[in-house]
Amino acid sequence: MFVLENEKTGLPIKVWLSDPKQLEEGCLEQAYNLSHLPFLHQWVNLMPDTHQGMGMPIGGVIAAADTIVPNAVGVDIGCGMGFVGTNLPVAELKAIQTGNGNLIQAIIGDILRNVPLGFHHHKCPQPCYTLDVARQEMEKYENHAQLVSQIEAGYYQVGTLGGGNHFIELQEDENGMLGIMLHSGSRNFGKQVCDYFHRMARELNEKWHGAVPDQWKLAYLPTDTREGQDYLAWMQLALDFAFENRAKMMLAVKAILEKWIGKYTDFSIEYMQEINCHHNYAALEKHYGKQVWVHRKGATRAQKGELAVIPGAMGSFSYVVEGLGNPESYHTSSHGAGRRYSRKAAMQNFSTEEVMVDLEKTGVVLGKHNKKDVAEESRFAYKDIDEVMENQKDLVRPVKKLRTVGVVKG
Repeated sequence: MFVLENEKTGLPIKVWLSDPKQLEEGCLEQAYNLSHLPFLHQWVNLMPDTHQGMGMPIGGVIAAADTIVPNAVGVDIGCGMGFVGTNLPVAELKAIQTGNGNLIQAIIGDILRNVPLGFHHHKCPQPCYTLDVARQEMEKYENHAQLVSQIEAGYYQVGTLGGGNHFIELQEDENGMLGIMLHSGSRNFGKQVCDYFHRMARELNEKWHGAVPDQWKLAYLPTDTREGQDYLAWMQLALDFAFENRAKMMLAVKAILEKWIGKYTDFSIEYMQEINCHHNYAALEKHYGKQVWVHRKGATRAQKGELAVIPGAMGSFSYVVEGLGNPESYHTSSHGAGRRYSRKAAMQNFSTEEVMVDLEKTGVVLGKHNKKDVAEESRFAYKDIDEVMENQKDLVRPVKKLRTVGVVKG
């Protein structure tokens, strides 16, 4: 970790990398913008997977006094990870043949057919406790009619994966046992909430003659205003929806796994070490003697003893980790490997054929309807996850290392 001093504001930028040259120019510019925010507490943090985002870097962490910044939470509110380990030996699953290939191939194909991906959603509304509660508490939300329709739309989206870097993976741990990992968030729900309140914050900041330039895309809402309280209510709703979305998908994948294991083996499945955690959110926490809103944008909470999931890239390694509770990072770690190439640059640098050959060589089963954009998620488009882990060994302790054996992408 190194520190960039900012003489103009006195607010340093702490970066969990080994060399300042590893920071891309746009990311560094956004970090300096953050360091000028008048409501910041202590310093700006950049995790080892950091890269340029919208307004605030992905892998960025700030603590704000009595203030919330929608773009410092991000558009996919509640995006995060789910994981569960099993007692199933991967080698034996690969050896068992079905009418749909080996068991890993059959399970990946079944997930692809039965979990809505990309822009697809369920054809009928699905049960959703989070949205049922929201409908009972509509007085908390009805002032924002433009967003209310998202509550009804959410019944069709809960339990769906989405696209981009979201995935469902079957993984093998160091002991050869199968794990299930998934990465998804609040779908269109969170994006609509972020965009809506960012526009509102821009209008209010202009009206108040706020000190944050509009081009920084860091418009803010004081939490003692009605607008700030309304954002917090909608953000929490999106967080709860994202959590339930991952839980619903995990149940669906477990059901698919149990169907195939029950049909072709005598194994009795045991689940263990189940995790469901966010990495795009803001939370009121106490740090360095003050209650502050910690914004984690593409960053995972890592309190002492807390388990979390840090994925690598498709066909690479991922980790289950235990937080060390480092106060300097506001008890935070990276949320993944972090991109080396933007999606557009990845498509320009890696061909579909190259990625498919690489997956075949590494023994990864790919489930994807349209492979023309598969290069966006090539493992070579991401940073080396082991280097990321080395840079944050003062933030988390690896508990389990996992290797991709099958992946479903939108």
